[in-house]
Amino acid sequence: MAKGKAKGPKGKKITLKIAKNSIRISYDGGRRLDLSKMGITTFPKCILKLADVDELDLSRNMLKKIPNSIEKFQKLRWLDLHSNQLEELPKTIGTLQNLFYLNICNNKLTTKSLPEELNLLKNLRFLNLGLNCLECIPTSLGALQELKELGLFDNLLTTIPNSVRKLPKLKKLNAERNPFPDSIKKEECVDPIKRIETLYLVQEKDLCCSCLKTCQDEKDKMNKLKNIIPSPSKELSFPLLLTPNSTAKDNQEQW
Repeated sequence: MAKGKAKGPKGKKITLKIAKNSIRISYDGGRRLDLSKMGITTFPKCILKLADVDELDLSRNMLKKIPNSIEKFQKLRWLDLHSNQLEELPKTIGTLQNLFYLNICNNKLTTKSLPEELNLLKNLRFLNLGLNCLECIPTSLGALQELKELGLFDNLLTTIPNSVRKLPKLKKLNAERNPFPDSIKKEECVDPIKRIETLYLVQEKDLCCSCLKTCQDEKDKMNKLKNIIPSPSKELSFPLLLTPNSTAKDNQEQW
């Protein structure tokens, strides 16, 4: 019987030739290195020679660690590491100042293994931390002022810091399937964007000429429709008289 420590699965060896042949042109003309679904168990050092790519996809492999040398990819705008076995991230990830997309969903990350340097990614628009083992979210992520979408689903969270929930440009926040206490309303934890989805009626004097004409045309159409198909039980509705800022009154005829 062979002695010694049992070895894990042997992953596919990525050569520089394989890596070069895996470069694709993205929809916006950038260069994307796609090494997803290749059974990789260790970060291929040879791809450091291709560090000028704009996008790097290492998703759906068996990586447990990303080396500090990831800082070589200074042009990187898009980094996909989802569905690996990552237990930690390097602090040097905070040096990737051009990064606007980071997907580290479906790994084995804990709150302690998230480097504080994540808050240095000032241009980050999309961050997916779902399907990990996060017990809480660092309040320092509130420094990501450009963030528009944040995935926190399927973790161990019981609360979300106000600094994160109230990020000024956040449009989507998915925190479903976390053990939040009953006292926390679901809409506050999962979808705080409801704060910008409610409506107000506006007065005629506040409309520009173009908007006023559009509203009047819609009103005329509704009046014609009412004459063709009488429905006295229905109140008139003028959807184009609404602007997305607060709650519309039920009786729009009063306006």
